[in-house]
Formats: sequence, structure tokens, C-alpha cells
Amino acid sequence: MATSTTVMEMATLPSSKDQPISLQTPMWGNSELPGPIASHVVETKQRWNSPRINTYRLAAIFFAFLNFGMNDGSYGALVPYIEADYGLSYTVTSLVFLSPFAGYTFAALFSDRLHRLGGRRGITVLAPSCKVIAYIVIATHPPYPAVVTILALAGVGNGLLDAAWNAWIGTLDHTNQLLGLLHGCYGLGATISPLIATTMVTKGHLGWWTFEYIMIGVVTLEICGGTWAFWKETGAKYRDDNSSADSDEKGKTSLALKQKVTWICAVFLLAYAGTEVSLGGWIVTFMIRVRHGQPFASGMTATGFWLGITIGRVTLGFITPKIGERLAVALYIICSLGLELLFWLVPQFIVSAVAISLVGFFIGPLFPSAVIMATKLLPQELHVAAIGFAAAVGGGGAAVLPFAVGAIANARGVQTLQPIILALLAVLLGIWLLLPRIPKHLHES
Repeated sequence: MATSTTVMEMATLPSSKDQPISLQTPMWGNSELPGPIASHVVETKQRWNSPRINTYRLAAIFFAFLNFGMNDGSYGALVPYIEADYGLSYTVTSLVFLSPFAGYTFAALFSDRLHRLGGRRGITVLAPSCKVIAYIVIATHPPYPAVVTILALAGVGNGLLDAAWNAWIGTLDHTNQLLGLLHGCYGLGATISPLIATTMVTKGHLGWWTFEYIMIGVVTLEICGGTWAFWKETGAKYRDDNSSADSDEKGKTSLALKQKVTWICAVFLLAYAGTEVSLGGWIVTFMIRVRHGQPFASGMTATGFWLGITIGRVTLGFITPKIGERLAVALYIICSLGLELLFWLVPQFIVSAVAISLVGFFIGPLFPSAVIMATKLLPQELHVAAIGFAAAVGGGGAAVLPFAVGAIANARGVQTLQPIILALLAVLLGIWLLLPRIPKHLHES
């Protein structure tokens, strides 16, 4: 039987200058921590403004997630026009969601290895470069098979940044609030992109592919800012910072995959991201075809959904730690279930638009809360590998489940969106309750 341990973190001394301080003591009678988590050492947590370079790094990461959200949020607004432009069925159109799955799979398997090779500096160059190449190809308005194929490369970029920056912020002090702001930036990007894309197509009478010119510009800025902020975060420094006695030639990913918490969080994020992107990706089509809304007004419902997510992540990020992540997320999902039921059963455009915004508000904190649970239940040396794997699997959910929704809609009609989302929310609640309770000494982030 593995000996259970707990880690007590000491406050940073004024003279420490970022030197690690740790204290390890036995934990008697506590079997809450999952898996073979034996002795490990936790460094004192850095803050968002200490060392000072972290301020610039956070700004770069927040901007990267703004762009990430713009990418995901634009699909819902553009799907009806991609479908009409190429003369596609729902199933074939849904390939734009499925294609990035290959990229997310790559990120899930190789995120930790790429960190060890190039460090966080390497990620700041590689991840957005993959996206820029994809956006340049799409901006040329190529045949539909080329669009589907190149989106896999965009999936690599988004999967890598999702894994890297969730894990890095998960190591900082006040994790709840910072992750709330991080994913709030994602929600903000997903809020503004449907507005921009819908306006360009419906008011400016531009082709749907012209939106990619905007994405090329913002991601180019992401490369420049991120590379400057993380310039000193090389592969050698990453290996140095994350070396430990239990390292072996297989790396951290294999160790992380032996932890039950890693798999529960991964499945939870897969279901969550699939729910989020299915709603955001198909809501415009649903509002046009089922609620008989005008194109511009229907496009704005996607904006309302992502705005709800943004506000929920920022505001509830400060409330969640006071309630406790485990209880708070369960309550948020229950509220979402009620609102989704209202959306489904009351067939009025205004009611649907308000309900979908409130669903977004309550599911907003789910992703950052799952990351926080992983950081509290797993040793620090496994954070990048475990959270990277879970986040990348979540990205896979954002690809596979919206595709499945499209395939079902093709066979049964897009009105099937609402019962599917209701079922997914119920599954989310069940998965979340499988996580072990957080030990009392770890409740404060």
C-alpha cells in the first residue's frame, strides 16, 4: 500500500526571490487522494504579478484565449453560409467540427514532449503558427475538402495552447480567479466573433471565408506577443523546473494516465466542450430553421450564448471557491438543466434567446473548475501532462460531439439539438460526481 502524504505550502518569504519552499508531512487516515500519489514536493506558488514578467505572460495568454474563442465562436455563425456556399448536407457540413479532432489528439499525446523539447517558448511559436497556416488556406476559399483537411492543423494549434496555458495558470496563486478570467477571455472572443462574422456576411455581403483575414491578423499578433513574453522559457528550463525523482524515460504523460483523476477530468471536459461547441455551433441554424428567426437576429443568439459564458466565467470564478468547486459545479449544472428544459419546451424566439444566454452563464465556469480540481488532486509534476491530456481530450469532444449532432440533425432534423444537449448536461453531472472530495487543507486556492 502506498503511503499517503499531504503537502503543506508555506507563505513566500520576502527574501525568497522565487526559490522553492516546501514542507512534507504524513497525512493520517486520509484516502481521498486518488491513485499512487506518493511523496512529492510542491514549490511555492508564483503570483500573477510576481515575478513581474508574469504580468506580460498573462496578458499574452489572455490574448491567445481571446483568439481561441474567436475561432470556436465563429463556426456557429458561419455554418449556415458554408452549407449554402458548397451545397452541403448537415452531416457533411459537420466535418468542420470533426476535422480538428486529429489535431487535438496529437496535442493530447505530445503536449508534454513538446514542452520538454521547446519549452513554453516553443509552444508560443508552434501553436499559433499552425493556426495561421490554416487560416491563410481557408481565406483563399478553397474546395470544401481542403477546408476540412486544413482545419486539422488548426486543431493542433488550439489543442497545444489549451493544454499549455491551462496547466501554467493552474500552478499560480488564486487559480480560480485567474482561470475564470482566462476562460472569460475565451468566451469574450467567442462572443464577438459571431457578431463580426454575421455582420460581414449579412450586412457587408462578403463571403464567409473573408472572416479568416481577421483571424490571420490577430493570431500574428499572438505569435509576436507570446514569443516575447516567454522567450526565456526554453525546453532546458522546463525540464529543469519539472524534473523529479520519479521521472523515467516514458515521461510524465504515462504517469499522469495512471491517475483516475486524469481520466475523470478528461471525460468531463470531453462532454463539456462537446456540449458547449454543439450549442454554440448549431444554435444559429436551430433558431433560423426551428424558431423561424431572421438571419441577423438568429446570429445574435450565438453572441448571447457566448456572452453568457464570458460573464459566468468572470463572475462565478469569484463565487466558486467560496462554495467549493465540487458543490458549486453540481449546482451550476442543475441550473443549466432547468434552463435547457425551458428552452426546449417553450417554443418562442425571445424565451429561447434568453434561456440560451443563461445556460451559457451557468456552464461557463465548468471548464476552469475541472482544471482546478485536477491541480488540487494531482501532484504538481503531473499538472502539465495531466491537464494537457484532459484539455486536449476536451478539444476532441468539441470536434466529435458537434459532428454527431450534425449527423443526427441530418437524419432527424435540427430540432433534435435540445434533447441531445439536455442528455449531455445530465451526463456531465454524473461524471462530475465521480471526482473525489478535495481535502480540507486544499480548499483555498
